[in-house]
Amino acid sequence: MSIFPELLPETTSGHSTAALGGQRFRSIDVCAGAGGLALGLEQAGFDPALLIDIREQPCETLRLNRPSWNVRCLDLLDFDPRDHHGLEDIDLLSAGLPRVQASAASNRSRGSSHELELLMATVKLAQSLRPRALLIDNVAELAVAGAYGGIREQIHDKLAQLGYRYKWFVLNAVDFQVPQDRKHGFLVALQGDLIDGFQVPSPSRQSPPTTGEALLASMASRGWAHAAEWARLADKVAPTVVGGSWERGGADLGPTGSKRAWARIGVDGGTVADEVPGPDFSWDPSLGRSGMMALTTAQVARLQGFPAEWLVAGRKTARYRQVANASPPPLAQAVGEAIVTALAST
Repeated sequence: MSIFPELLPETTSGHSTAALGGQRFRSIDVCAGAGGLALGLEQAGFDPALLIDIREQPCETLRLNRPSWNVRCLDLLDFDPRDHHGLEDIDLLSAGLPRVQASAASNRSRGSSHELELLMATVKLAQSLRPRALLIDNVAELAVAGAYGGIREQIHDKLAQLGYRYKWFVLNAVDFQVPQDRKHGFLVALQGDLIDGFQVPSPSRQSPPTTGEALLASMASRGWAHAAEWARLADKVAPTVVGGSWERGGADLGPTGSKRAWARIGVDGGTVADEVPGPDFSWDPSLGRSGMMALTTAQVARLQGFPAEWLVAGRKTARYRQVANASPPPLAQAVGEAIVTALAST
């Protein structure tokens, strides 16, 4: 378990943030992961009646942070809401789904992509639960790219049959105070005319912190003398944090292109550190990886917009996978607040 001790509590995850007019709404969150989507939605005004994920480590993460949440570790493809009590009158079904790849989109006839199966299973679940709203978070391309047009058409047909109207859109987390260039594609569907009250969130008027600003306190927490110097170099937001596969490989910050982007701000993207630099760490990026420091999982969580007190269960690689694949909570909160406005308009 990681408790992120080297990060200061710059944000708060308070359980009971009031929604519009003090009203709270009920939700179900599937493929919940580390809880980024659920946490942001909680801040927006949603209390989950149920959260599910297939992996034990994310389920433990959710339980550690919110012992009162009803967390079930099971495969979405095997989930039957009739086996669970208290799932009536759900306001929102939310899903931060594994990334649907373009290869699955262009070869619909096979229907063998697990990620695509999860996407369609979520839409099917909306048919069973009939929530007032549906939120799906995935790759930006799913919302706009021509290669995914066939999938969007399938979803449109099903939602139209169920009486939902919807919007696809792309948001960048950097526009919502997250110190990272990270685009997400969203589908928001609402029953009937509720969609008329939904407005895609507008970017924050404030600039996000740079990578250096976001991580300076943690970099200096063990006495590293060059922390401020590094922070001045890291004067831009972070590159997109890449989660990688659960099935293979250790924790690192992504493919070759991502590693080059991290190297430009003096960070070794080829691994994830166990702790931040100490007082004797010699930082010299001209030496290559040996002269650069790696980020910790806690620091990656900060770049994802998680509050410092959020716990993450498992060993280092499992913790990193959870954090890196998560929906940034501030981005989820912005979308959640827009949904709350639409739901509260009736």
